[in-house]
Amino acid sequence: MDSVFIRDLRVETVVGIYDWERRIRQIVSLDLDMSTDIRRAAGSDRIEDTLDYKAVAKRVAQFVSAAQFQLVETLAEKIAALVLDEFKVTQVKVTLHKPGAVSGSKSVGVSIERSAPSR
Repeated sequence: MDSVFIRDLRVETVVGIYDWERRIRQIVSLDLDMSTDIRRAAGSDRIEDTLDYKAVAKRVAQFVSAAQFQLVETLAEKIAALVLDEFKVTQVKVTLHKPGAVSGSKSVGVSIERSAPSR
C-alpha cells in the first residue's frame, strides 16, 4: 500500500487536564501517514484521483482547532476516526506532539495506528 503523509501540521487547540490548560489555547503538532492506492492518480495525473493532502490538512486543522479534549490520546483517536471516515484511506497513523508539556523535553505525545473497517 502507498502512503500519503503530512508532517508537522501545527494547530492551536484546547487540550489538557489542568484548569490553566482549559483556559488557554496550545499548539499541537501532527504527523499523519495515510495508506491509500495512488496508482490511478499516478496514471491520470489528476488531483481528483488521489488523496488530496491539502483537503485532509484543512479538515483536520478545522477539527483540532474547534476541539476541547483533556487527553492527547482522545484527540489522536478522534483525528484517526475523522480521516478514516471522511477520506479514502485504508489505514492512518496519527502522531500527536504537545510541545512544552514536560519541562526539559522538546515534545511529548502519542502515536496511534487505526484501520478502516472492511468495506
